Amino acid sequence: VQLQASGGGLARVGESLRLSCAASVRAGSAYAVGWFRQAPGQEREFVAARGRRGDTYYGDFVKGRFIISRGKTENTVDLQMTNLQPGDTAVYYCAADPNPRSLLYQFWGQGTLVTVSS
Repeated sequence: VQLQASGGGLARVGESLRLSCAASVRAGSAYAVGWFRQAPGQEREFVAARGRRGDTYYGDFVKGRFIISRGKTENTVDLQMTNLQPGDTAVYYCAADPNPRSLLYQFWGQGTLVTVSS
């Protein structure tokens, strides 16, 4: 499974960004797709995941600000991020695994950088 993340960039506090993850297989066919992030000097952190049946999971810090959903095409999964804060600055990665709650996702894409300025 190959994954390609896109949509990162520079945002100001309170603004929104939409990340997209394109997978080489149809999203939901055999794999859940998750989003993770890693800030400088920090450990990688779970953000959100969408299971094969459309079930969704979020990291505790999300608190309703982010929504994971299927994208415009069957093989994409988007992460809509709203009310961005400086603490959201990180490289965001998408990953795929049969289990959306897996601690060790099998397949990873390259990251996309999100920078939130105050």
